[in-house]
Amino acid sequence: MKKILSLLALLLSALMLTGCEDMNFKEGIVVAGGKYVEAHTLNKGKQIYMEYCMACHGVKGDGKGVASKGLFPPPRNFTLGIIKFGDVASGDLPHDEAIYKFLKHGLNGTAMLPWDLQPGQMEAVWDYIKTFAPQAWIGEDKKLGEQILASNDPYGLARKSSAIERGREVYHAVANCQACHMAYATPDEYKAIAKKINNEDVTEIDPEMYKIKMQESEHGYKTMPPDFTWDRVRSANNVEDIYLRLAAGIGGTTMPSWKGTLEDNDIWAAAYYVQSLIDMRNTPARDALWVAIFGEQK
Repeated sequence: MKKILSLLALLLSALMLTGCEDMNFKEGIVVAGGKYVEAHTLNKGKQIYMEYCMACHGVKGDGKGVASKGLFPPPRNFTLGIIKFGDVASGDLPHDEAIYKFLKHGLNGTAMLPWDLQPGQMEAVWDYIKTFAPQAWIGEDKKLGEQILASNDPYGLARKSSAIERGREVYHAVANCQACHMAYATPDEYKAIAKKINNEDVTEIDPEMYKIKMQESEHGYKTMPPDFTWDRVRSANNVEDIYLRLAAGIGGTTMPSWKGTLEDNDIWAAAYYVQSLIDMRNTPARDALWVAIFGEQK
């Protein structure tokens, strides 16, 4: 309770310091995609930002708000103009609707909460946030990325088991996800998958494949890929969400866009497999998998 009260005190102090600032947008701007944003919308967005976002993301949008200390992952630094979860190819600028989704639902396992904002409020605050990175967002020459939409699910519940089995193969022997995440097949299972998919005779197992590897990022800090059976996946709540994340990648990180690299059916299969791993979280099945791989529970 003391921590909550302290945080509230910090938030109130910050709001008092910034609440009297002039709404200094006098003219509208053109942002990526050719959208014209009027000055009154930017001023409205600034007011909403100061109330809901500034405590964590900071007055300057640099992720250094008074409530940011000790948070992991750190609040997003909007001045970089890099969006992690945008439903466009990693590195491209997202369409507004993708951001509204995370404003509405938040990010699992983080301090980014769901916010009860009306559509006009979400549009205003997001348009204001774009002004923190004018080099990326502002100007008629700035383009939005091609929106990645979920294709028709080729599996569905009727073929869920087949999807998971194929996804297991894609994960370990096609996309080689264990290069950053970790392997979830036992050594013997991995050898069998490698033989079936790549006609590869694996004689030695690299123990590193069973470890999560810290990754460099463009966000100013290293990132830790999730253990799908243990950690909460921040931007996905179902198979379709996972498909979109695999297809689009994660901006500013080593997680690439798999759209166009993997067959679409295989992206869906991998999504089903990852969801099956997530479903093991806090279950005996997860403990059994861990014992099968390591001989002991985590």
